[in-house]
Amino acid sequence: MSTPTPIRGYTATKDQLLARLRRVEGQVRGIEKMVDEDRYCIDVLTQISAIQAALDKVALGLLDGHARHCMHEGAAEGRADEMATEMMAAVGRLMKRG
Repeated sequence: MSTPTPIRGYTATKDQLLARLRRVEGQVRGIEKMVDEDRYCIDVLTQISAIQAALDKVALGLLDGHARHCMHEGAAEGRADEMATEMMAAVGRLMKRG
């Protein structure tokens, strides 16, 4: 007997998120090739910046789904404060760079 797949906040946009992540994966491979080919440092850094922006969009999409779905469910179960604390911790981790 299999357990049902849980509904996540991103379930409705899962295909879009996966497509974006595949593009990011391709961009990372492109940077690897650029480094292998000894491309100009600033060009490599520009591509890294583009990847970071793309990952930020993925993260924002996940946060949006979490706020609209998971937190809504958590609030209905009486866990609103717990869910808010968890989400803010995740946002804090996302904002820490360098």
